[in-house]
This record gives sequence, C-alpha cells and structure tokens, in this order.
Amino acid sequence: MPEASCDIGLIGLAVMGQNLVLNMNDHGFKVAVFNRTVSKVDDFIANEAKGTQVVGAHTVEEFTRLLKSPRRVMLMVKAGDSVDKVIEELLPYLEKGDIVIDGGNSLFTDSNRRTKDLAAMGTGVSGGEEGARNGPSIMPGGNPAAWPFVKPIFQAIAAKVEDGTPCCDWVGEDGAGHYVKMVHNGIEYGDMQLICEAYDLLQRGLGLSADELHDIFGEWNKGELDSYLIDITTQIFAKKDEDGQPIVNKILDTSGQKGTGKWTGISALDLGQPLTLIGESVFARCLSSFKDERVTASKILHGPATKAAVGDRAAFVEDVRRALYCSKIISYAQGYMLLMAAAKENGWKLNLGGIALMWRGGCIIRSRFLGKIKDAFDKNPALQNLLLDDFFSGALNQYQASWRKAIVHAIELGVPTPAISTALAFFDGIRTERLPANLLQAQRDFFGAHTYERVDQPRGQFFHTNWTGHGGRVSSTTYNV
Repeated sequence: MPEASCDIGLIGLAVMGQNLVLNMNDHGFKVAVFNRTVSKVDDFIANEAKGTQVVGAHTVEEFTRLLKSPRRVMLMVKAGDSVDKVIEELLPYLEKGDIVIDGGNSLFTDSNRRTKDLAAMGTGVSGGEEGARNGPSIMPGGNPAAWPFVKPIFQAIAAKVEDGTPCCDWVGEDGAGHYVKMVHNGIEYGDMQLICEAYDLLQRGLGLSADELHDIFGEWNKGELDSYLIDITTQIFAKKDEDGQPIVNKILDTSGQKGTGKWTGISALDLGQPLTLIGESVFARCLSSFKDERVTASKILHGPATKAAVGDRAAFVEDVRRALYCSKIISYAQGYMLLMAAAKENGWKLNLGGIALMWRGGCIIRSRFLGKIKDAFDKNPALQNLLLDDFFSGALNQYQASWRKAIVHAIELGVPTPAISTALAFFDGIRTERLPANLLQAQRDFFGAHTYERVDQPRGQFFHTNWTGHGGRVSSTTYNV
C-alpha cells in the first residue's frame, strides 16, 4: 500500500498542470500526480519531473492513497463535463473533510453547484505556461473552511508584488473565485483587442513597419501602459521568420476564443451591466473568423474615397497611445462595475482592491496600471465607480481630446476601432446627465403601455399616456409602486 506522504495531488498533466506541479515542488511541497491517459504520468515523471519528489499514480485509488489527510486534490482538466466526471471517479476514495480544487476555467455557476454539493473550491489560475511555472495569479473561492488548508501552498507558489505580497488571497464563497477569473479573462479580451486596434491604426495610418512598431510599443511599455501584454507585443514585432520577414505579418487574421469572454458578456447582460468594451472585443474575434466573407466584401464594399493624410507623425502616435490608455481605463471600470453587481447579486464580500493586487503579478493582464486601482479602493472602499476616482477621472479629462482625434483619424482612414470607439461612447454616456432614453420610454409606452416616470414627479411613480387620444390633450394614468 503506498504511503500517504504527499501534501497535495494534481490531476491533469497538460502544460498548465505540469508547470504548477513543478512550481509546488520547487517550494518544498510533495505532489502526487495522475492523468487519465496514464502514459502521460510515466512520461512526466521520467522527463520534466526527473530528480524531483513528485510521485506518479496509475489509478485514482492509488493517487488518493498517496495524499495526507485532509486530502487536497487539484483538478487541471477541461471545464465542463470533464470536471464532473473526474469528481465522480474521485468520490469513492475521498472522506469527509477532503478538499477538491477545480483550477480550470470553469463557469462560475458550475462552481456554485459543486460548492453546494461537495463543499469544494473553485480557483481561478492565470498566467499561462510561464505563470504556472514561475508564479501565477491565483483567485480561490468556494468553501471558506477549505482555505486554511490550501493557503500555504497557493500563496507560496503565487507571483509576488514588489513588497513580497502574494498575488493570491481568499476571494469569496461559492463560485466567486471562478467569477473573478472570468472577469479577468474578459478584461484580457478587451486589453488585447485595444492593443490590436492601436497596432492597426498605426500600421495603416502611418504605414509603419514591424521594426518601427517594435520601437513605439517598447517606448509605451516604459510609461503608463507598462504591462505584460504591451511587453509581449513589443517582442512579437521583433520576431522574424526564416526569410527575415516579420512573423506577425504572416499570421492569418482569424482569432480563436475559449468562451470566457463570452461568459463575461452573458453575465453582464444577466445583471444589466453595460460591459460594452468586452462585448465588442468578443464580437471582433467573431468577425475575424469570417475570413472568406471579408475577402469577398473587400472587393465590393469601399471605404473612404480619399484617405486623409496624417500630418504630424509624433502627434498621431501620441493620440493613439492616449486613446489606448483611456479605453483601458473604461474597460477596467466596466469590469469592476460587473464585479460589484455580481457581489451584490450573490452575497459575496469581494475585496475589490485586493483583486487588483492579485492581478498585479503572474497573470496575463498584469500591469503598472493595476496599482492605481488598488490605490483608489484603499482611498475609498465604498467607491461606486473607478471613473469617479481622482486619478482616473483626471486622466480621462486630460487625454480625451487625443482620444477623440484618434477615433476621427480611424473614421477618416476607414480603420475599424470597435473597442476604442465603444469606450468613448460609454465615457460620453456615463458623463451625460440626460440621455435620450426619455424618447425610448415614450416609444415603449406608445406601442406596449410599458409606462414611464416623469422628471416633475417623485421617482417610483409610473405613468401611462393614451398617445392616440383625441382632442389634442394628453391623458395619463398614474401607477404607484
């Protein structure tokens, strides 16, 4: 019978799983591993984990017998039915008090269900292959009683910020961990789309080469836009193919997605939150997949008859940089609006500043910018919207002229900027005291008797007008709610 000597077990030896295991081993934790394709276990032990104290198992029963009590089992398998199937296989060999941790990109509602059924944990892990190996951002949620038993491991392997604080802390009950990871991924969609639009506008507006773009993005990464995604974009522009040509220019312009951005958008619609930028970023990926249709349409549908010449190159580049920065602020503000709404809906006590700290290192959206979000919530824990913080409102007010110029340039050049443009539309909408929804409400009342409120009456009183009544007078009915 195998000895129960392992601190934690991990099931699922794809790249992320393997690197998390090696990270745990580096920090002194003994890890048991299992994979449904058992040959992967033997290959991993013989190669990547050679010389470590990682222990491989060939059956679920053997795997669970290797684990100290309470057993801590982390699943790194494909989200959905696969998670449930692995849990079903595990259950006969687990005891009360054992802990199952879903570390994949599961939908938060699945984590809600599993937490209630199993007292399990749903944990978001971000950072990709590099983060998993050297320090990811970890967002744990689920059963709070389980957290003390996994906290030492997770905080040891997580990325650390400048003062050594780990990018991992308790997020909240039920599916809160996976929800925060989902919003992280939605913001990641937005960040990537914004960067792509800035690239497209610079490339087509100024005719810049990949080498010139490398230099510009490298400069941007030294300032306000300092981030992992700007850094890797800089490196991408520098990479050459065997013939000396930039690889980026040879990559087909159709993008993939795994669903977390879509889930974020669906949740925003369910909660009535205007997550416009992330929504546009998901739709932009969808549009990119219509390659054949786009090729056909490019021969039939024409853009501007004459493209406006760009005058001052340096000013154009700076306008695009500022537009990117302002749009990024809007994206995060919308993401935080969604987090606040979800917390209220689900009864979660989310540490909003702490979430920004967890995203400061290890994850895909890590950036200097996130420190400002933590500062905002440190100053005002009851902050209703990031845009009301002095730092962010000051940046938007200072840069909005450049933001508008960049979008005008895009319109004149015929370059699509759906994310940058919708960000400005949101900014203009949220700063507008009176929107045209009064007319919209009149239309709804006209065709469907949906009622409306009046500016000259207390809120909560609803009225209906007989719009087709005779005599030139408006007849209204009042409804008190």
